[in-house]
Parts: sequence; C-alpha cells; structure tokens
Amino acid sequence: MNIGIVILTAAAILVYLGFAQRALDRLRLSDRAALLFLLAIIIGGFLPDIPLGGNLSINPGGGIVPLVLVGYLWSNAERKEVNRSLLAVLITTAIVFLVFKIMPYEPTYNFFLDPFYLVALIAGLVGYLAGRSRRGAFIAGTMSLILNDGIAQIENIAAGAAPSGVIGGAGVFDAIIISGFIALGLAEIFGETAEKLMLKLSGKDRSQGEGQNPEQPEKNE
Repeated sequence: MNIGIVILTAAAILVYLGFAQRALDRLRLSDRAALLFLLAIIIGGFLPDIPLGGNLSINPGGGIVPLVLVGYLWSNAERKEVNRSLLAVLITTAIVFLVFKIMPYEPTYNFFLDPFYLVALIAGLVGYLAGRSRRGAFIAGTMSLILNDGIAQIENIAAGAAPSGVIGGAGVFDAIIISGFIALGLAEIFGETAEKLMLKLSGKDRSQGEGQNPEQPEKNE
C-alpha cells in the first residue's frame, strides 16, 4: 500500500469519527461529501487509466477525481476567493515547475526523501502561503502538481516527442494527495492560530474603547 492510500484512509477515518469537522466546514464540505470524494480517489486509484491519445492517459483517482473536487470547492466559493485561489495556483505551479527543473528525478540523488514527496511538501507549503485560506491552500497544493504533470506533456510535444505517461498516476498520485493535505493542514494550524491572535488583539482593543459592540473578525477560510 503506497503512502497516498495510507493518508487517504487515515483522512477517511478522521472524517468518519468527526475529528475533521472544523476543517470540512471551512472547505464547505459535508462529512458525506468528503467521504465520497475520499472513497472515489481510493477506488479510482486502482481503476485502469483512461487513454487520452498516444501513450498518454489519466488516472481516475489521482487525476479526474481531484479535478472534480477542485471544481466543487470553487463552485461553493465566493468570486473573490476563486480569484485569490487561482492566483495561488499560478504561483504554486510556477514555483513547483522551477523545483522540478532544478531537482533530479532519481531518488538515488536525494538522500532523505523521494523527489516527488519533497515536491509535495514544497507545493503544500507554497500553496498555503499563496492561498492563505483552507480552500485556496488545498486547491493550490493539489492543482500545482496536476498542472505540472500536464506541462511536462506539453514540453514533450514541443520537443517533438510523443506525450507519454499517466497524469495523476504512480508517484504523482502520492504527491498530489500529500501536497493537498499538507496545504490544508498548514492553513488549518496557522489559520487557527492567526484567528485566535486576532480575537485576542481585538479584545484588548475593545477593552480600551468606550463600550462599543464587539465585531467578529473575518475568518480565514
């Protein structure tokens, strides 16, 4: 069992037990919808790849379902949030693209971590910093690797080679899953900390005022 499946299974258990309710509320996902998406990704990972032409194909679990999930999240977000997350996707994709150009693909040249997983960590971190919201971070971390997988195929075509490989398959499947969850985890941890700090600071400011009604600070979703 690869690490992507392990992470998905653990996430499904947390959702089922109700431990991920706050994060799901920020993503505007119900428990049932989250479990359905997680189950679809797990099952889709074992289904045959769908041919796209030539030797290129896409994995249902690692490519199609994450795209559907991103579309679902965007459909439930406000226009401002969609625009911000699109910018986060572009920034994260560009940085991951540069990392791919600098970093060797062969695990033998990376002594502490498989390159795909290292890129997943980078995508998750940059996705959070660029998105700064739960939805934006998850979308940026996930889409940046899917888009880079597609960019690699475009480069093959431009170089005169036939596109080949599986979008969202093998190690990329693990990386897509890891990067999305890392970005979401960072947004949840640091976003929660920022919200508590804002509440504390705003409470101090109110105590110095003349009895104005407290206003709820804007939450980082």
